[in-house]
Amino acid sequence: MSSPTPDEAETVHSTPGNATPKSGRGHAIELTDQTNMLPFRRLLPIFLGLGLCVVVSTLDSVIVSTALPTISAAFNAGSVISWVPSAYLLTSTCFQPLYGRFSDIFGRKSALCIAMTLFMLGNLIAGFSKTIVQLIVFRGFAGAGGGGLVSMMQIVVSDLVSLRERGKYQGIIGGVVAIGYAIGPVIGGALAQNVGWHWCVWVTIPISFVATCIVVFVLPLKPVQGEIRSKLLAVDYLGALLTLGACALLMLPLIWGGVIFPWKSSIVLGPLISSFAVFGLFCLWEWRGARLPIVPMYIFKHSTVSGVFVAMFVNGFVFFSTLYYLPQFFQVSLGYDPLHAGVFLVPLLVTQIIASWGAGMLVSRTGHYRTIIHVGFGVWSIACGCISTIRPGTPKGVLVVYMMLAGIGAGQTMQTTTVAVQASVARRDMSVVTAMRNFLRLLGGTLSLAVASTLINNNLRTAMDHLGISSSLIKQIIDDPTLLHNPTSVGLTSTDGTDVLYHGYTKGFSSLFIMNAVLTAFATCVSVLFIKHKELSRGDEEALRQKAIREEVERKTKKQQKQGKSGAATPVGVSEDKGKGQPPEPRDLESGIVAAREEGGLEMAEFGKKGSEDV
Repeated sequence: MSSPTPDEAETVHSTPGNATPKSGRGHAIELTDQTNMLPFRRLLPIFLGLGLCVVVSTLDSVIVSTALPTISAAFNAGSVISWVPSAYLLTSTCFQPLYGRFSDIFGRKSALCIAMTLFMLGNLIAGFSKTIVQLIVFRGFAGAGGGGLVSMMQIVVSDLVSLRERGKYQGIIGGVVAIGYAIGPVIGGALAQNVGWHWCVWVTIPISFVATCIVVFVLPLKPVQGEIRSKLLAVDYLGALLTLGACALLMLPLIWGGVIFPWKSSIVLGPLISSFAVFGLFCLWEWRGARLPIVPMYIFKHSTVSGVFVAMFVNGFVFFSTLYYLPQFFQVSLGYDPLHAGVFLVPLLVTQIIASWGAGMLVSRTGHYRTIIHVGFGVWSIACGCISTIRPGTPKGVLVVYMMLAGIGAGQTMQTTTVAVQASVARRDMSVVTAMRNFLRLLGGTLSLAVASTLINNNLRTAMDHLGISSSLIKQIIDDPTLLHNPTSVGLTSTDGTDVLYHGYTKGFSSLFIMNAVLTAFATCVSVLFIKHKELSRGDEEALRQKAIREEVERKTKKQQKQGKSGAATPVGVSEDKGKGQPPEPRDLESGIVAAREEGGLEMAEFGKKGSEDV
């Protein structure tokens, strides 16, 4: 099977639907091209809605994680409390690959609204939970929707903005995500302490409702052609079941291992080994059986796609282990409570916001992304190496510098990789590769928490066994390492407590970040060898831009005619008002629309000959 290239796809995009090559049997299925490039002014309210969709997802996970001690006390949950965030992570990761193809079949707006509805309903019902089991189940239900929000945002952006400008806008959204991570712990801590845990899951619902309304009433995405019956028949149901089954079999052992069951137990090893067999069946079915594959196997023939997938798995591994274990280190070594530990993480998140935005702007200005990705992973590797050297007595100023360095590196690898992977495939495959990129990032994050927990717990156990500490006390400290900041509270001498802190917890923490440094160095090599440069322009983008200009002019004209005003459009240079004969401003040229005159009427940028013919 040959791999379709972006250039080959240009001849398809002007047709009503894009044919996806059949993977094995049956006829090819037509997909509607949902590209709808909009003028600058119409993008502003849309990006407000998309930003809200993403920030509620980020805020939700961080707020609930901060409130876990309060939730545990309310239900007397004990160790079962870890299932509250795990259930959300499990379903959000499992459903991630499905949203890309589902949005192709049913439409972007429908897929995004379904994700928001599942997210809101799950959180609403979770707030009324009477038992910890109910809370776990409904948080998993919310995760099925929350997992698709970030991917759908990136897919919608790819429909609305040209490839070159995409990095700038997605960099802004990436900054919004980081803001959610920064303020989430503060909001979660305040709500948990003052109004109870219920509002920790309810607080995002009003914002989610506003975001959904903006999506429904403002987002002008093209409707997908075809009847509902043909759309339902196009769904790869077996592929979806295999995807969910394989992900669940892989994720559950990662959540259980070393926490609920030993890593060597059959309960952990059985599902883990089975997951690889199911993944193999999934790949075989997608390659030879599915008419419209959820993950077309030919996308892996693009070296850039494969390189980005590997790099983003590493990105998720390092980012989520940093996001979880740096605050824990502050609690153990500095004695911070969870709220202050989260606030002390702000330097990393703020620099990540700035770096993400700056990288997006640089890609839009220069059209190059490879060097930014290389430098980002390289700087991140150095930062992880520096963080591995910190000890309980390390000055706070040094910690801030190391965190800022990590934020600079991480920020450069976020949105640039999205641009790289989308530039490497035809437009019809952009939704699929975007969803897979995010799936692998979440999968890396899940694996990182399991590996990090094993590293730190094993070092703690070894250090305490060496001192002859009782097994009950060992279990108590492993469950809550923050007890080491005040060892006398659990019956340890100060000397023994310091010994366990330095030779147990800190040694495990250092090993984790040495591993992170090696992984980010590996990701740097992968990005250099596999990620290739692609021109951030497509042959049909000018035609699509001109079409958007014409549709916007017609929309404005009809609106003015309804209001009883003149809606005649005049070419640039024949304007009757002040500034007659002058060209439009650069921003107006970029958006395709010249500002409406105060007296009424609308000027339209002159169509290029080629653009007019294409339209």
